[in-house]
Parts: sequence; C-alpha cells; structure tokens
Amino acid sequence: MTSLRERKPSWIRAQFPGGERYGEIVRLLNEETLNTVCQEARCPNIGECFNRGTATFMILGDTCTRACGFCAVTSGRPAPIDWTEPSRLAEAVERLKLSYVVITSVNRDDTPDGGAQIFASCIELIRRRRPETAVEVLVPDFVGNWNALETVLSAGPTVLNHNVETVRRLYPQVRFQARYERSLELLRRASEWNPHIPTKTGFMLGLGEERDEVSALLRDLRDVNVELLTVGQYLRPSSKHLPVVRYAPPEEFDSIRQEALSLGFRHVESGPMVRSSYHADEQARAAQLVEVELHRQMPG
Repeated sequence: MTSLRERKPSWIRAQFPGGERYGEIVRLLNEETLNTVCQEARCPNIGECFNRGTATFMILGDTCTRACGFCAVTSGRPAPIDWTEPSRLAEAVERLKLSYVVITSVNRDDTPDGGAQIFASCIELIRRRRPETAVEVLVPDFVGNWNALETVLSAGPTVLNHNVETVRRLYPQVRFQARYERSLELLRRASEWNPHIPTKTGFMLGLGEERDEVSALLRDLRDVNVELLTVGQYLRPSSKHLPVVRYAPPEEFDSIRQEALSLGFRHVESGPMVRSSYHADEQARAAQLVEVELHRQMPG
C-alpha cells in the first residue's frame, strides 16, 4: 500500500498550471459561478487542457449524492437544481470561444431524472450560441433510468461518455452505489439508440485489479460497442480515500492500449497521467475520421 506522503515514481509528474488561457478561463469560471471537474477532482492536466481551449464543466452543483472511494468531489445533500446554469454555461463557452467542451456532473440521485434535462439544455444552448463547438457529455448511470439517457442523447452530443472506473470485482469497494452491469447496459443502450454518437468510457489502474481482469473488462466494453477509451493511474485525493495499491509502469499502459486497439476500439488514450477528458477533442476527431473512412469503403 502507498501513502499520500510516499514518493511517487518518476513517471507520475504534472506541469504546474499556468498560461494566458488558463488564467482567462479561471477568471470567467469565477465570474459565472461555474464548476469544472478539472478543479474539483484536482486533475493534473488542468493547465494543458485549459490552454488547448478545452474544458470539462461540472454541472448540477458541486455536491454529489454518492461517496465513491476514489473521488475528490464533495458528497452530501446537494442544493436545489439551478435552472439558469445551462444559459450561464453556454455564455461562458461563447465568450471563451472554446473549441471542445466536456460536460459532466455530480450524481443527482435525489432528482427523478438525475439531471438529464439540464444536460440536454446545456447541449442545446451551446449549439445555439456557438455551433462550431463540439460537446461531449460524461454522464452518470441515472440509476438505470433509460428515459433520462434518451433525453441526453436526443440533444445530440458529439460523444456520449460514461466511466466504468474499475474492473467488475472491485465495484463494491470503489463504486459501492453503482453496478458494473448497469454501466455496461447504459453504454450498450446508448450505442444502439444512436450509432452515430460514439460511446466512450474510462477506467483507472492501481486499485488492486489484476491484469486478466483488465482484459476481461476490455472485452466486456467491446461487447457493448464502446469505441473510445481512456486508461489512467489512480491517485489518492486524500487520506479518507482508497489507498493506491500500486503504480502501474508506462509499459503496462502501452500494453493495454495495444490490446484495446486489437479488440477494435477506435481510439485509446492510455498512460499514467491520462484522465477521462484528456485529449477528448482528438479522440472525437479520430472516431469521426474512422466513420468517414468506413462509409467511403462501403460498396455502392
């Protein structure tokens, strides 16, 4: 087991956030009282992504109704839903001229649709104010409310993302309020309902998974037609969270990437510092290019 104070291996390094665009985005987020998962989850890539003109906004408040063992987001009783949030988010995207936006949320199990209508409104208003901006959504499992999922898909996101986070065996410790089968079912339904919207997921290494369990997870994800994948190293946010069992070396991430590509994933980002939204714009572009090429090769 590792501790927070234990020295991390040399490949676990992130640049100190800075740069002109970074400061601009942080200032506007404060002005519009918007949250980003980049800040709330203490993402190590925040500076790089902000300066690339991409950001991951966290809607539906900053308090989650769940308390996953790996997550730095505050858990507890959330404030009432703010129905003006989609408008403020769309305005911020327009003012910052962002090229690619990821929208995620805390879990809102206290609401009938898990916040699906807010997701849909965000997509629609961003499209209206800045049509050239691509919008990826990283959704919760909606506690199996598939009507809520359909509400989000009907708004036409560029990519539909839902993270499985870990292997099947570790769900009771890592995501004890979630269900492995439910996450797979969400991804399956999303792919079937709108095959033109690529599905995406991500998981972490370092929580105690075995390599053969990772291979089984990859196969399960391809069985439900997931196309885009992110794999990163779990980093313990605080002493209250699950400990890091081990730090996977870079070559293990490379091996997983090659295995995933051999199974048919269209694009894979796999590395110690990779997070769910890392290079999300490049992933979406890769999926679209593959789609174009497949249509080109079709006879007739």
